[in-house]
Amino acid sequence: MRRTLEDTYRHKGLRKKLIDVIKEKGITDETVLEAMNAIPRHFFLDSAFDDVAYEDRAFPIGEGQTISQPYTVAYQSQLLETVPGQKVLEIGTGSAYQAVVLAKMGLKVFTIERQKKLFEENKKFTYLKQFPFIKFFYGDGYQGLPTYGPFDRVIITAAAPEIPQKLIEQLKPGGMMVIPVGAGNVQQMRRLHKQADGTVNEELFDNFSFVPMLAGKN
Repeated sequence: MRRTLEDTYRHKGLRKKLIDVIKEKGITDETVLEAMNAIPRHFFLDSAFDDVAYEDRAFPIGEGQTISQPYTVAYQSQLLETVPGQKVLEIGTGSAYQAVVLAKMGLKVFTIERQKKLFEENKKFTYLKQFPFIKFFYGDGYQGLPTYGPFDRVIITAAAPEIPQKLIEQLKPGGMMVIPVGAGNVQQMRRLHKQADGTVNEELFDNFSFVPMLAGKN
């Protein structure tokens, strides 16, 4: 991937317009908006996308994966209702944009990618060196990271046909998971609250379209 790692006045202006767009769509969490306004999204894309990097849409990043639409990133981040210092498990690192948004929000991020090529690409991505509180793992998202749990929050950035039980087990009592659920082309965003006795309450939100969450490593 050929990256542009210069953040110009033009980029900053386009980013501000993007933030205005996602605010108009209903994102109100200032911590989320400030984090996204501070992060050069064009760094996470091939330089060929430089002119369109701040449009509110997803783009391909290789290996059949995408960088999510900014509104979707903001929506999931807002639903997490985080507090700085919390531990977050992310399933599906992809471009690492969502992980960096969470890190900018003051969270300790543990993120798993099943595509070896994307995992290796992120190891070479110098911008990510600024974020020591992001820990990158190559592995199967369905297994989570039991050694590093339990987590205050879990975010899944791919379409899960069903809720993975192992990830529920790695969530702290009182913790929350945000996950798009559905096997077809459209998924419903859900937020799960784990109770002190281990039971789970579920809230249903809007529909989105994600790439599928697959088991194993590639």
